[in-house]
Amino acid sequence: MDVLAAFSPLTRTWFERAFAAPTSAQAAGWPAIARGGHVLIQAPTGSGKTLAAFLIGIDRLNDSPGEGLRLLYVSPLKALNYDIERNLRSPLAGLASKLAVGVRTGDTPADERRRMLKTPPDILITTPESLFLLLTSQARETLRGVETVIVDEVHAVAGMKRGAHLALSLERLEGLVERPFQRIGLSATQRPLAEIGRFVAGSEREIELVDAGTRKELDLEVVVPLEDMRELGSTADLSVPPLADGVQMGVGVEQSSRSIWPSIYPAILDLVRTHHSTIVFVNNRRLAERLALRLNELAEEEIARAHHGSLAREQRLVVEELLKAGQIPCLVATSSLELGIDMGAVDLVIQVESPKSVARGLQRVGRAGHDIHSVSKGRIFPKFRADLLESAVVARAMREGAIEETKIPRNPLDVLAQQIVAICADEEISVDDLHELVRRAYPFSDLSRAQLENVLDMLAGRYPSDEFAELRPRIVWDRTAGFVRGRSGARRLAVTNAGTIPDRGLFGVHLVDGGGRVGELDEEMVYEAREGQTFLLGASTWRIEDITRDRVLVSPAPGVPGVAPFWKG
Repeated sequence: MDVLAAFSPLTRTWFERAFAAPTSAQAAGWPAIARGGHVLIQAPTGSGKTLAAFLIGIDRLNDSPGEGLRLLYVSPLKALNYDIERNLRSPLAGLASKLAVGVRTGDTPADERRRMLKTPPDILITTPESLFLLLTSQARETLRGVETVIVDEVHAVAGMKRGAHLALSLERLEGLVERPFQRIGLSATQRPLAEIGRFVAGSEREIELVDAGTRKELDLEVVVPLEDMRELGSTADLSVPPLADGVQMGVGVEQSSRSIWPSIYPAILDLVRTHHSTIVFVNNRRLAERLALRLNELAEEEIARAHHGSLAREQRLVVEELLKAGQIPCLVATSSLELGIDMGAVDLVIQVESPKSVARGLQRVGRAGHDIHSVSKGRIFPKFRADLLESAVVARAMREGAIEETKIPRNPLDVLAQQIVAICADEEISVDDLHELVRRAYPFSDLSRAQLENVLDMLAGRYPSDEFAELRPRIVWDRTAGFVRGRSGARRLAVTNAGTIPDRGLFGVHLVDGGGRVGELDEEMVYEAREGQTFLLGASTWRIEDITRDRVLVSPAPGVPGVAPFWKG
């Protein structure tokens, strides 16, 4: 079968010139997408599934650019969204396309949002939370012409409340558009696949499952960099962190015989030096900062930078480009690099401590040898004896492809309450219609009428005890007519409490000369900080010049020792 038959001659010619042949994800995915039904493509990292999802949509829109927003791409990671925007430039340029692409996230400047509201792009790249905000604002009118929705990295949200929130947003979008849109889900290997498909399509719709989940070849080892781990203890409580709290960076290292870190540091450094490009994954931001700094101290040059969610987007992009360009051989990252961001020719992934799950381990090690035909090379460094046992079990399961089963949350009522307030802020709706809309979202497919009415009772001010009496009602429920509507201020309440990612007490870190945002610090660290103090962020040192109500103003302090930051959560 000619899998390129679904494309126009222009698109077909471009693809044949740009690529030797379609990948298995593309060869199986394009005919399914061309049939017009909902599709879930399961394939490993580097399989070309993003182009598999986008190319038919681009081909369809290419003859009529400028007719409004028609293709919506939703990803759980802001960094991935900007990466996707860059990756779309190649096919759009190759097709001499006039299609406009926009990105709408929490980082999008206000003037750009206004511009997109006035002149919507043909393709919009966004996050689940920003989609919720679009649906709950005047920008919702720009979504009426959407024909295709691509949900990427489904595996990253399906098993969380964040996924349930997204599923309800998709049903709200379904009720808004002029005609039903096609849903295309993209996922790394998950099981059971049919369950993930129901999450993407909703409880009442059929979906075609495309399993291109060929297992990549792994070169995987668990590395213990010392002969005997018995003196380290068997639990995390006995694992000494890289540097003790309050110790100035560069002053010294641990001397404790119970710490594995003096053995881990040189072992990681040796691996970094014998590979072209390495990503070291750790399980928290503080360790990312400290490990990057310690590697640089041992190497006596800058060979590593930290990458995590508390760095400003601009800083993360700079660090990513340094690795891609070969200007720095190592990044120490949290889950910020776990998903499908294109990091170029990474040839080694190091995981410090067990990745905790087989799926996460495969996702992280899969960043090495990003091409589907390349071997993914990974090394896991356990920190203590119990961690060694867990790492060995996870590594064996990774080799066997024994992924854990994804369990989709059922009826998370806090998510439901938030979405109901947003729905009622837009218009009056009958309880019958509301129940039907909610049950179309797969995580809520078995929501009972009694459960819904209990949530409506709470939102309307009928609380189970006097302890909640001070809470203002959020909606009006006309029980006689069977309708609910939002009270004054419901829309503002909905948009200021969007999503399921918990609020954290954070201060933005900005250059004192107005040069931009560097990242963010935990409020507890800021409360203890003083002007003139130096600290690390992104493995660079910064001097505090001023602390305002919600900002820390800094200047660069290269070569000066600094305190390691910490974050809660």
